[in-house]
Amino acid sequence: MADRTYLDWPFFEAHHASLARELDEWAACILPPIVEAEGAEDRLDDTCRALVRALGEGGWLRYCVPASHGGMHEALDVRSLSIIRETLARHSGLADFAFAMQGLGSGAISVFGSEALRAEYLPAVARGQKIAAFALSEEEAGSDAAAMRSTLREEGGEFILNGEKLWISNGGIADFYCVFARGEAGASAVVVDADAPGFSVPERIDVIAPHPLARIRFDNVGLSRERRIGEEGKGFKVALSVLDIFRTTVGAAALGLARRALEEAGTRALTREMFGATLADLPIAQASLAEMALDVDAAALLVYRSAWVKDTQGRRVTREAAMAKLHATEAAQQVIDKAVQLFGGLGVTKGVKVEELYREIRALRIYEGASEVQKIVIARQLLEGLKRELAERDAEAASGPAPLVAAGGVA
Repeated sequence: MADRTYLDWPFFEAHHASLARELDEWAACILPPIVEAEGAEDRLDDTCRALVRALGEGGWLRYCVPASHGGMHEALDVRSLSIIRETLARHSGLADFAFAMQGLGSGAISVFGSEALRAEYLPAVARGQKIAAFALSEEEAGSDAAAMRSTLREEGGEFILNGEKLWISNGGIADFYCVFARGEAGASAVVVDADAPGFSVPERIDVIAPHPLARIRFDNVGLSRERRIGEEGKGFKVALSVLDIFRTTVGAAALGLARRALEEAGTRALTREMFGATLADLPIAQASLAEMALDVDAAALLVYRSAWVKDTQGRRVTREAAMAKLHATEAAQQVIDKAVQLFGGLGVTKGVKVEELYREIRALRIYEGASEVQKIVIARQLLEGLKRELAERDAEAASGPAPLVAAGGVA
């Protein structure tokens, strides 16, 4: 049983603890027949569609959209999203993926979409009837999104979209894509349906942890002006605002994988006999387990701090989200590696949970901003804050010394 004591932290409200408990019970009952079925990995697309349907029927996808269009909360609640991702990842990395992409893929519409776009897509996302995708990355524009080459031009009263996107999650199975491309006024975001003339999926991409991933192409795709999300030329603002919400939840997913690794390792240590005792009796194994537990709790603190700040203060959490994602994903890699080591040869055997976790965690250190990019973000935020402080100090010094004030008035 996973540790739930963190739900007593002051970051959470009562409904968050109920959410974690209810989802855990649902996942333990519903997910195994879907993700553990014979041949499920070979039928990856069908498995993901089944997961989205199940998540929709269970009501969990309602947390991905605002209440005005079938959602659970008036605005997206990052703490709820994080709890859901952590819980699902602990049970199944693929289930977490299916949930996360419904939120990320439709997030631009939730936050910036017109009323018509919200009404058209969000209720279907919440019910699991439409699969969403977020299309930002390109072959030469991954972490450096400003280097994108996809173009969006106006012609005859509509937009014409051209270009390619790469490493697109849900590529090939999504019903619609939120796409970012360059126009005359700068980058803009648009919605493209999978059946739009000129849209194609020229390549499906196999990765170490099987997820639907693809290269997608746009050849003179015609779009009405109503398909634009947000203001023209404000596409990067749209993308960064969506990532500001969902980047924290990547850390939560990593946290879920790490918690499962710690559970598996602890159980293995208590039951594995060696040298006349159990593995858990060996000081070196105890040290590994202690380090794993420390990394898990530290990651949880950073993840849920970031989520709490976003939910309660409503401001940008660029720094907090970068810290949460960076530490949680890097720490989870170390936790899972230690778990594999404690399992020995069994730990690298396909079909064993810690081997699956080892493959699942690797991509999280890259997508939605690689670890190295998060370090740049954190450093820039730190330096900008220091610059502001120095500027304020210099301004105070230039204005002259403040008057001395004694107890009885001006000295």
